[in-house]
Amino acid sequence: MADETVDENDPVVVTKIEYKGTKVSVLEDVYEPAEDTFLMADCAVKEFSDYEKNSGNARHAEQFELDDPFSALEVGCGSGFVSAFLLNHFSDLDLIAVDINPNAVKCAQMNGVRAFESDMFDIFEKSRHLRSIDTPIEDVSPSKPPLGFDLILFNPPYLPTSEDEKVSGMLNYAFDGGVTGRDSIDRFLKEVGDYLKSDGFFLLLISSITGLDETVTEMKKNGFSAEVVGTKKCSFEELIVLKGKRL
Repeated sequence: MADETVDENDPVVVTKIEYKGTKVSVLEDVYEPAEDTFLMADCAVKEFSDYEKNSGNARHAEQFELDDPFSALEVGCGSGFVSAFLLNHFSDLDLIAVDINPNAVKCAQMNGVRAFESDMFDIFEKSRHLRSIDTPIEDVSPSKPPLGFDLILFNPPYLPTSEDEKVSGMLNYAFDGGVTGRDSIDRFLKEVGDYLKSDGFFLLLISSITGLDETVTEMKKNGFSAEVVGTKKCSFEELIVLKGKRL
């Protein structure tokens, strides 16, 4: 029997997680699915199911071919659990996931998610630029759907973090929200409109630590309504999922 060799550079699985029938493996330096992940996953399935039912007939009648799939993007996918959970419920969903942490991208891919390394939406801007100058790019490079995504998900790093509170390694990306905890949230709200379909929606998970009123104000400032679609008490904070649609 041949000896199995292990490359020291191969990612190491540190744990496996299962929730409501969806199983993922989690690699080193990747955020382990927890209460916030499961809350987002449950909200995503419920809200997308409602959206699919309510907009399906209209979107096909007005501007789509019957076989055009609904599209979704998860920003900051981590292990890929939320995306995998969605795909288990909506197998025809055209879903792309991105994360700034390359280990998270490897992890999500290992868990069956079409994931790419990107700082938020940067990968789509790069792809758009290359296409605009007719530069050959790989077929696997993701691009924004012509009319935007139906659903965009973001469970951001929301903990207020000073320099001495940073976590070592790439895992810091999952926790570090800047001094106020709002760095990634505010950037997301400024940029998300460029990638969202006119009748689409996004789900944003925040903590009571981050500030619900401040986030709602920022959403409205950027042209979005704000609806609380899920909450969960969790030790010292309350987790909140906000749904945003164009005003």
